[in-house]
Amino acid sequence: MHTPESRETLVRAALHAELFDQDENPVASVIDLDHLAHNVAELHRAFPQDLDVLHAFAVKSNSVVPVLRELRELGLGAEAASHGELTRALEAGHEPEKIVFDSPAKSRGELRRAIELDVALNIDNFQELARIVEISKELGRAPRAGFRINPQVGRGSIAAMSTAGQHSKFGLPLRDLGMREQIINAYLDLPWLSRVHAHVGSQGCPLELIAKGVAAAIELADEVNVRAGRAQIHTIDIGGGLPVDFTSDARVSNFTDYVAALAEDAPRLFSGDYRVVTEFGRSVLAKSGMLLSHVEYTKSVGGREIAITHIGAQVATRTVFMPEAWPLRVEAYDRDGRA
Repeated sequence: MHTPESRETLVRAALHAELFDQDENPVASVIDLDHLAHNVAELHRAFPQDLDVLHAFAVKSNSVVPVLRELRELGLGAEAASHGELTRALEAGHEPEKIVFDSPAKSRGELRRAIELDVALNIDNFQELARIVEISKELGRAPRAGFRINPQVGRGSIAAMSTAGQHSKFGLPLRDLGMREQIINAYLDLPWLSRVHAHVGSQGCPLELIAKGVAAAIELADEVNVRAGRAQIHTIDIGGGLPVDFTSDARVSNFTDYVAALAEDAPRLFSGDYRVVTEFGRSVLAKSGMLLSHVEYTKSVGGREIAITHIGAQVATRTVFMPEAWPLRVEAYDRDGRA
């Protein structure tokens, strides 16, 4: 699906196979599994082969169970930003030890389920930590958990999608007055806190800014471990958010350039002292698929021609509210599949 000709061939094949029809099933989602496998292979290849790394696919990027199952078979784990995404990952066969539960608004029931499953938890705030301590005591087992921090290294070009600014809402603000010491003391008080997570933003964040956020997480982990006198924190979750080129048919995301930026600004990540977790989503799957829909109606409004289809905000939420930052390419074909 990387040339206009290949997309036209796909549309014709979908029509011929009656993959979707105007009356009963007017939308189809098609994934190029070869391209998906190619991108995943490039991701694996970009990181040093002797590094202990889990690539946890961001389920929000595509929560279709067969796609998640394919990604699992390609060696990826799963990062769930909601309880529904966690359920989808489990339905796709992802092992709990390869799942990260990242919602900032986990209910007591969701936390209990995650701890019982031994899913890794990125903790957003101290109130959530208090709940986890309480539930862990009730269950008689320690969770796999650590804090998500906001490294406060700055915002990218899309403010709404940046999560490492001074006032960004996710995680604990590392540079707020007294907060660093409060975070460290929590680690020292609870020896089972063994992870740290940072995610700088999604789309519009330069690689150097993302790498600075990762470096801040590593510096925190190093300080905790020195003060604890042992390797208490053993996992660094560096998040995802790798920018995607939406404007071309280029096949591969820039994983190699990203790893080079990490090697430059956060070399400790590759020391072997830490297990690494990534949370790439869109950069793994982008340009691997098409949504196909029949045009249901047409009309003219003020001289503007309107085509009404079944593909809208329900599948392209970010494009609807931020079309300049999240473009989707739209192509039209006739009833015989000709562009």
